[in-house]
Order: sequence, then structure tokens, then C-alpha cells
Amino acid sequence: MDATVGALGSLSEALEAVEAARGHLYAFHRLCGTADLTLGDAVEKLREAGHGDLADRVADELVGRNVLEGRWSFQIVEDYDDHYWSAFREIERAAREELVQGRRHLYESEMKEDRRTHGRRHHESRPGDAVEA
Repeated sequence: MDATVGALGSLSEALEAVEAARGHLYAFHRLCGTADLTLGDAVEKLREAGHGDLADRVADELVGRNVLEGRWSFQIVEDYDDHYWSAFREIERAAREELVQGRRHLYESEMKEDRRTHGRRHHESRPGDAVEA
């Protein structure tokens, strides 16, 4: 395997980890929003059950509270997207453009070529390729 392809493979693998982290961050954001909305329901139910003081405490201390100092979860997601994820994607794309004319997944493509059984159906090199005789 070419050293450039190996290096770009590692860069691509790192980007995949960043993409997975982004997915977890969005899941965190959704769960925080769900928790906050559900707290609103809890406040109403506490009031209906005659627990006004506790309802007030939950409403005052938890409903709408920042999940990190000064930030709601959407602000964390936006900061990640704007300052890390987008920069990471741009640098990975620029590296591919500079080194391999923008082609993606070259490491995996070489691996597939090494591992596939030539001439077998479902082992074609690319979608739509005819099965070699």
C-alpha cells in the first residue's frame, strides 16, 4: 500500500470518529431537550398532586437550566459544528484534493481489491462491473 493512501486512510478514519462523536453530541442535545420538556410535565403533575413548593423548586432550579456554564445543548452543538467538525471536514477534503484528486476511501478500495474473490458474483470491483470470467 502506498504511504500516501495509508496516511489518507488514517485521516479518513479520524474523520469517521469525529462524525460519530457529532452524532452522539446531537443525541445528547435531543435527550437534554426531552428532559427539559419532561420536567415541565413533572412540574404540572407535582402542582396537581398538591406539592407546590417542590414544583416551584424544580421549575426554578431545573427547567430551562444551562447544561454547561452559560450554554444550552444547542449552543454546544453549534460550537462543535462551527469550530471543529467543519474545519476537520474541510482539511480532510483539501488533503484528498491535493494528493489524490479528491478520491475517497482509497485505503478501503485497495483493501477490497486485495480481499475480493475475482470472478465471483457479489465480489465485483465496483457496482455495475461485469463479473470477470
